[in-house]
Amino acid sequence: MHVEVKTVDLIDLISERHVLLRTLNDRLWHKSHDLHISNSEWFIMARIYKKQTTISHVAKQVDISRQATHKFIKNLEAKGLVEVSRAQHNNKDKCIRLTQFGEECFEHNEAIKAKLEAKIIASIGEEQADQLKRLLTMDWGLGTSV
Repeated sequence: MHVEVKTVDLIDLISERHVLLRTLNDRLWHKSHDLHISNSEWFIMARIYKKQTTISHVAKQVDISRQATHKFIKNLEAKGLVEVSRAQHNNKDKCIRLTQFGEECFEHNEAIKAKLEAKIIASIGEEQADQLKRLLTMDWGLGTSV
């Protein structure tokens, strides 16, 4: 990625790095798996890993419309990655959890991300990587609107 830094603003730089990292992650995933899992599906899987929760709770957490969340969950179910069941406390709501296969896929993807992170740390240094994490997790005072 060779971008003229003075002509690209901070938001675009962050976005470009994100796209680059997601693309690399996808390539590494596809070296050992034919199964396509979208970024939104990975995001949902991360929210339910090692727990059982309701679809409505997941929809609130991922900031994706309820309709889109249901669509992604149906896709995940069709791929054998999640299991959907009726909620015991409410007949309208449904519970979702990863299947054993879903957990294995998620853990493999986490290992891929850990390798990418190690490469980044090796390139920029541990201190800069720690500082970057601190900067990205800070409250930037943006709230929901500027």
